[in-house]
Amino acid sequence: MASLFENDFSCPVCCEIFKNPVVLSCSHSVCKECLQQFWRAKKTQECPVCRRRSSRECPPPNLALKNLCESFLKERNERRSSGSEEICSLHSEKLKLFCLEDKQPVCVVCFTSQKHVNHTVRPIEEVVPSFK
Repeated sequence: MASLFENDFSCPVCCEIFKNPVVLSCSHSVCKECLQQFWRAKKTQECPVCRRRSSRECPPPNLALKNLCESFLKERNERRSSGSEEICSLHSEKLKLFCLEDKQPVCVVCFTSQKHVNHTVRPIEEVVPSFK
């Protein structure tokens, strides 16, 4: 399960740690790229969370959130590098599954994310022997 901090630092669109977060007029934050993709798909400038129309075409960066996310990722990576267990770099979860389409290990959170929608996964211990 993701930590409380990780949930606070996760984009509501991609469910990953914020990358270049922007803040909308409704005070919700999302990754800049996620917002641009959402707006292109919807053809309206509204918040992906509350659907309130945005008054700005280019929302300002949320620098405080960006700095917090960068610090969180740095600390998490330092903690992880001291251990030998394989952990997801995005969610700090054990890599228990293997995505056959992307040919990479994934955690349960990654598997349920948009990035791996409709992908086939197998328990990692089933797949490892075939790659040796």
